[in-house]
Order: sequence, then structure tokens, then C-alpha cells
Amino acid sequence: MAHMRQVLHEITVPTRGKGLFDFTSQVRDWVWASGIRQGLLTLFIRHTSASLLIQENYDPTVQADLERFFSRLVPEGDPIYEHVLEGADDMPAHVRAALTQTHLAIPVADGAPRLGTWQGLYVFEHRRGAQRRSIALHLVGE
Repeated sequence: MAHMRQVLHEITVPTRGKGLFDFTSQVRDWVWASGIRQGLLTLFIRHTSASLLIQENYDPTVQADLERFFSRLVPEGDPIYEHVLEGADDMPAHVRAALTQTHLAIPVADGAPRLGTWQGLYVFEHRRGAQRRSIALHLVGE
């Protein structure tokens, strides 16, 4: 009978303003190094103005188009916002994070996340300025 284990880890992803920032290789390397070959990986971003996405990693125009779409969907400077304490981009960033995902669950098989051929893991940064985003990883399996 196999022994079930769990491991926790945290990674930091630097961002350079609004857009998608790939961190797939960091996750793949850590999952492999964990020694767990079959299981479930949970990722959780520890911020309220950025989110996590699984998105196409082949054509970078997909990522640029997503950013343009969200900029149109949730524009800065809308007079509806009362929360402007941290700048004009802050409340739109919170709305964008609420519309997207703050956690992901990904199966692990053969020591690797079971992503599709063209899928990558991204921090979706919603603030204009550079940030350092913390992501908690939890892997359970055998």
C-alpha cells in the first residue's frame, strides 16, 4: 500500500505591471522535486489584486488580448468606485480578481502537473506597477 504524503511550498512571481506572467516551470520543477508522483496540486495566490489563470502558452497574442479585454471590461477611473485610496488602478484590480480565479486545482501524474499541450500557469497581474506575488502550493499524493 502506498503512503499518502502532503507538502507545502510558496513561490514568488515578480510582475512588471498589468498582464500575464508565466510560472509553469517553477511549479513543474517543484512538483518533480517533491517526490510525489500521483496526486492533486492546489495553488492559491495570496493577494486581492491579482489572480491565477491556466491559459494558452503558445501564442503571446492570447495573453495580450486577454489584458485588453479586461481593461475594457473593468476600466480605470470609473466614477462608480469609492475605494481609490491606493490609486486609480486598485479597485479595478480587485474587481478583476473577483471575476477570475484565486486558486487552481491540477491533477499530478508521473511527477508532473497534467496540463494540456498548450496550457501554462500564469499570474494575471491587475495593477499597473511591478509587484512580487506570493503563491502557496499544496501537493497531496503518493
